[in-house]
Amino acid sequence: MDRAYWLAWSQVRGIGSVMIKRIYQAFGSMSSAWNAAPSDLQAIEGIGGQTLEAIRQAQQELEPMSLLAVHEHNNLNFWTPSDREYPQLLWEIADPPPLLYYRGHLRQWHERNTVAIVGTRNSTPYGRRWTKKIVATLAERGFTIISGMAEGIDGEAHKACLDVGGQTVAVVGTGVDRIYPYKHKHLYEQIVNSGLVVSEYPQGTLPDKNHFPARNRIIAGLSRVTLVMEAPEKSGALITAYQANDYGRDVYALPNSLEAHESRGCLNLLGKGAQAILGVDELLEALGALPNLDASQPAIVITDLPPLQQNILQAIGFGEPVSLDWIVEQVKAPSGEVLGALTHLELAGAIATYPGMRYQRQ
Repeated sequence: MDRAYWLAWSQVRGIGSVMIKRIYQAFGSMSSAWNAAPSDLQAIEGIGGQTLEAIRQAQQELEPMSLLAVHEHNNLNFWTPSDREYPQLLWEIADPPPLLYYRGHLRQWHERNTVAIVGTRNSTPYGRRWTKKIVATLAERGFTIISGMAEGIDGEAHKACLDVGGQTVAVVGTGVDRIYPYKHKHLYEQIVNSGLVVSEYPQGTLPDKNHFPARNRIIAGLSRVTLVMEAPEKSGALITAYQANDYGRDVYALPNSLEAHESRGCLNLLGKGAQAILGVDELLEALGALPNLDASQPAIVITDLPPLQQNILQAIGFGEPVSLDWIVEQVKAPSGEVLGALTHLELAGAIATYPGMRYQRQ
């Protein structure tokens, strides 16, 4: 069972989520990597002598199947990338969590219709009003709302979604059994009853200021689109927006007055190329224009694909069509092999081909 080895690799000192994904891509399974020769491991970018020694020590101290049995006893519900339920959009980012713990009743959602709603804890009536209006409209039309259950905009987003019977996912920086902030106890219970609370931290993990920036990448990674409703110049919401942009996802920001301190971050995002939220109808039209937001289309299970095809899909992203030469440069594979993989992906409906040998994610 490969999930035991995802867990084991996550326990190796000095190896983070970026390196774990590189290891998987190099070997195709975490069990193969666990039993690989040191020379093969050291061929992976970023694994030097010190890291290799940490791996060797972990291999001596850990027995993956026994480790899994103990971990499952303490953490009933979690996914690894080897599980079909693991969110495919999240796997596509460079640093997906090797374990994603969850609590709630929402097990699957239309990943093509996921929208992150983020913003400041110190929200204004303007920010809250537009958050409620936009979230209610999106939720009623089948979009799943992703946010962080923080005070301010996050909390308003979850509440507005639940009020219209929509699907919402809260990404937290604690264990999924911890309620933070505690004033959101009732909100937490509502989300658990009808939605989902997720975290990369095991049960019992207490709040830590270092967890929340890392949490923000999961919000961005789970979402096709990120909407920043209100944010000052220094805000965790901006971290989420920048990460979403790095992941090739669309970012929108709500304009506000130049005199409003709470909107300076949004205005800065707009100045850097984020799209403006100009109204509910305009936003719906823009979201409808995104590729393959039709939830009736089956999703490609990326972890079921060969490593080269996975790398190609991640390189292409969801932006404008890209050229064959650009893809070859990104994945560092012979052009003939890349062309063959592209053909398979096109037949599977994962990509579309455009004149001039350009390709776009579906």
